[in-house]
Amino acid sequence: MSKKAKIAAGGVAAGVILLFWLPWWAALLIVLGVPAAAYLTLDSGQRRRLRRVTRKEIGH
Repeated sequence: MSKKAKIAAGGVAAGVILLFWLPWWAALLIVLGVPAAAYLTLDSGQRRRLRRVTRKEIGH
């Protein structure tokens, strides 16, 4: 299993656990808010590099 697949599986497991522990809106806020906050902490060069890599992976 690749590193990205392990991270994705862990994220899904955490999301399912949060849905049972918290109300659905709080779990949704955490699941969407954490990646958004992480993206906002990047500086402009890192954001540019991340967008470039993402575009390459989808074939643009």
